[in-house]
Amino acid sequence: MSTEYKIKAVSAQGGGSAFGKYRALCYGTIPLPKLVLCELVILLTSHLPGALGLFLRAKCYRFMFKSVGRGVVFGRGVVLRHAHKIVLGDGVVVDDYALLDAKGGDNRGISIGDGVYIGRESIVYCKNGDITLEDRVNLSSRCTVFSSNQLTIGAGTMIGAYSYLLSGGEYDPADETPFADQTGMQTSGPLTIGADSWLGARVTVLDAACLGERCVIGAGAVVT
Repeated sequence: MSTEYKIKAVSAQGGGSAFGKYRALCYGTIPLPKLVLCELVILLTSHLPGALGLFLRAKCYRFMFKSVGRGVVFGRGVVLRHAHKIVLGDGVVVDDYALLDAKGGDNRGISIGDGVYIGRESIVYCKNGDITLEDRVNLSSRCTVFSSNQLTIGAGTMIGAYSYLLSGGEYDPADETPFADQTGMQTSGPLTIGADSWLGARVTVLDAACLGERCVIGAGAVVT
């Protein structure tokens, strides 16, 4: 896997133009006509309120993804990056202002199972890693799920608000390179959370942690 997927590095892949940088950051290598169509759909429907907005987004967003199941709901202001590497199962709900970002050069991206809920303003994003949310995972509001390796959340697991799950993304304090110039992509291994677990609000689960099935983690805990 490539090891440089900070925003500034991804933008640099687009060359000198502002449009090239934007295309690299948000879309990757999809054909230009599809990119233009994506932009038009987002412009016209992303912030459209009420039932009409929900209906149009459900119908018009589908072509952006690798695959989309039945009955998927997109709230207002949802941000999608590299959606061609995102799989959505049946009955997925992506609430208002959430972000789904599957960027990477050779990763599989994001796989979201049936009945998953992505809470308002939550962020699910890759830097050349993979993320799997199995069926009925509930990710509450303003959570962050990040992977530059492999991150899996088991079926039926509940994640409290403001929680932070991190697979990879480490810096090396022994390296004399300034932290701002390091890739921040080091990882000790995959992060796995077992099925039917419950993580309270503001829980932090760090790189390479492994939780079994039906674990309960109290609010504010840090898991290493």
